[in-house]
Amino acid sequence: MPDPDPVLKLLWRHHATSPDVAPRRGPKQKVSVDDVVDAAIDLADADGLAALSMRGLAQRLGLGAMTLYTYVATRNDLVVLMVDQVVGRRVLPPHPDDLRERLEQVARMQYDDCRAHPWLLDVTGLRAWLGPHVADRYEWQLGAVEGLGLDDIEMDQTVTLLATFGTGAARAEEAVRHAERETGMTDAVWWEANHEALTEVMAGREYPLAGRVGTAAGEAYQAASDPRRELDFGLARIVDGLVAHLAERAR
Repeated sequence: MPDPDPVLKLLWRHHATSPDVAPRRGPKQKVSVDDVVDAAIDLADADGLAALSMRGLAQRLGLGAMTLYTYVATRNDLVVLMVDQVVGRRVLPPHPDDLRERLEQVARMQYDDCRAHPWLLDVTGLRAWLGPHVADRYEWQLGAVEGLGLDDIEMDQTVTLLATFGTGAARAEEAVRHAERETGMTDAVWWEANHEALTEVMAGREYPLAGRVGTAAGEAYQAASDPRRELDFGLARIVDGLVAHLAERAR
């Protein structure tokens, strides 16, 4: 059987009692693991996850590149620590008494985290390590659906559905923001600049439904899409379904 991954002890460094994660003896370190992770989060917030390198982070902290590896062994381990530390920055609010608000809050918290730190959307290929803050968040999410008549698997599936929808909505909004940064223009400006050209190339083809609906949506959104409206509408329909499911279970 393989040995436990060392990143687990780093994740739980403030809660561990094992001697091998106790504070080191000898000269005091220039920075702490928390300082390293916070600096990495700042870099990723500013420039994206792809721009985060161990060498660049070491320079930011005034450390030698090899010294940084005495704090965290790999970049992947660093990203795991960053995710848990970011999750821990948000205060977990009490659950509202209203069921719909309670369910929506689970999705909106996930959405808010991804909007505040878009690099979270690029974290892939890593184990879903259960750090203390991620564990606290999961416990809080489950608390939103405890006592509703769901079994344990359904509770897990429900919070996963809500959190995944929040992530997806944030991803859609980030895609719009990315296109604006890349092109230097908003959706509204792009459509205005390309309206006549699109009319010419699409001449002779009729799209009565797309034309009617697309025009109405474009006028309402002043863009090709409105991710915030998509979040509100989609989340409301998901909660409608969950409430109906719970009512059916109660019967």
